[in-house]
Amino acid sequence: MTHPQTEAILFPPIEPYRSGRLPVDELHTLYWEECGNPHGVPVLFLHGGPGGGLSPRHRRFFDPAHYRIVLFDQRGAGRSTPLGEYRNNTTPLLIDDIERIRRMLGIERWLVFGGSWGATLALAYGQAHPGRCLGFVLRGIFLCTRAEVDWFMHGMRWFFPEVHAQFVAAIPDAERGDLLRAYEKRLFSDDPDIYLPAARTWSRYEGSCLFLRPDAEAIEDFSSDAVSLGIGRLEAHYFLHGGFMHDDQLISNIGRIRHLPAVIVQGRYDVVCPPLSAHRLHEAWPEAELQVIADAGHAAVEPGIAAALVAATERFRKRGSFV
Repeated sequence: MTHPQTEAILFPPIEPYRSGRLPVDELHTLYWEECGNPHGVPVLFLHGGPGGGLSPRHRRFFDPAHYRIVLFDQRGAGRSTPLGEYRNNTTPLLIDDIERIRRMLGIERWLVFGGSWGATLALAYGQAHPGRCLGFVLRGIFLCTRAEVDWFMHGMRWFFPEVHAQFVAAIPDAERGDLLRAYEKRLFSDDPDIYLPAARTWSRYEGSCLFLRPDAEAIEDFSSDAVSLGIGRLEAHYFLHGGFMHDDQLISNIGRIRHLPAVIVQGRYDVVCPPLSAHRLHEAWPEAELQVIADAGHAAVEPGIAAALVAATERFRKRGSFV
């Protein structure tokens, strides 16, 4: 459930004026949509996960009278098909998909907006195609390093011990020494009686740790088959392969986008993607503006984070930059 305060912060609900399905290879077909002003400043929304998919709320961080808002479900996520498909699913392929959508829509350059894994992908895309970006709005930074993956698998128990205990309880004692490999064996089974419960447990674990004050509706949503299969399978897939990037690649290549304007929004009590990663990104990219929200966790719809995100898109609207 969106906090009533957040409802007042976001722009009113809108529907797409155009949507479609884009086959990108023999396996994957992407769902995409456009909202707002067809002649406005293009902005690309990148959802989290990997595998999280879109929500109607994602359209509402942008003034629809000003922005041409482009959203799509990444491979294996949301309304893209097949749901939870991890084959032919890598960061370079997602970057290629973004470029394919950009060319299909006839867009020269766009503002790139993403949170959590969406911020990871925004950075990777920007570093691959800096000439196609107007700037960045990034939330809940995840750099896909080994340390961050280890934190997700093990470290979150320091804050959510009872939630982590449920995550571990699904794995036999003998396999608990390597939780990621144990979940790999189950999530990528061909038997739905094995992979569906594993996906639900994985996704519920994350959903239970997103908010400063846990949100029962979000936990239920993350536990649904429609969400959990994409989240569980694809997060494990990307974790196992280091995000299909060199270790710390996003910091090493920051010079490719340092000339572009950016706002980084980070919850002080984000347990899923702790503030150290946002701090490291800002150290490497001091020209970017870092806003640490004192009373927030990880979720984009927490009031303080939502307000900062909307303020960032409004500043870009008014000035064509953030400065």
